[in-house]
Amino acid sequence: MTLGHFQALSKQSLLSKKRVFERAAEAMGAALNLSSETIYRALLAREKLGSTAIGEGIAIPHCRINECSEAAGCLVTLQEPIDYGSADGQDVDIIFVLLVPEEATEAHLKLLAALARSFSNAEVRDRVRQTQDPEALKQLLLSGDAA
Repeated sequence: MTLGHFQALSKQSLLSKKRVFERAAEAMGAALNLSSETIYRALLAREKLGSTAIGEGIAIPHCRINECSEAAGCLVTLQEPIDYGSADGQDVDIIFVLLVPEEATEAHLKLLAALARSFSNAEVRDRVRQTQDPEALKQLLLSGDAA
C-alpha cells in the first residue's frame, strides 16, 4: 500500500494531542473531501486504545475510515514538543497521521511498519525537524520501502 495523498503542516503551534488531531483532521478532511469530525473522532477512538507514540519524539496516530478510498498521510511538526504519553517519557514534536480505508489490514500494517522504520533513523528525524518543504518531507519519508 502506498500513500495516495500526503500533506505536511510544519512548525505548528499546537499545545495538545487533541489540537493536533483537530488540525490534521481539518486539513485532511478538506483535501480528501471527508468529514473532519469523522476523522477526529476516529483518531481519538484509536488513541484511547493506547498511545500511538513510538519514542524519540515521534507519534503515528492512525485509523480506518469507511469513506477513505486510499491511504493518506499528514505529517505535523510542532514548534514545541507536547506530552503524548510516550512509553519513553519523551515529549513528541513529530506526528504522522495516517488514514486508511476500512478494508485495509495487512497493507495498513506494512505502511505503519515502514513509517516506524523511517522514523527509527536519527538522521531522518533530524531532517524532518529541520525541513519545512512538503515535497521534500514526502520524499524523505517515502523514499525506498517506506510506502
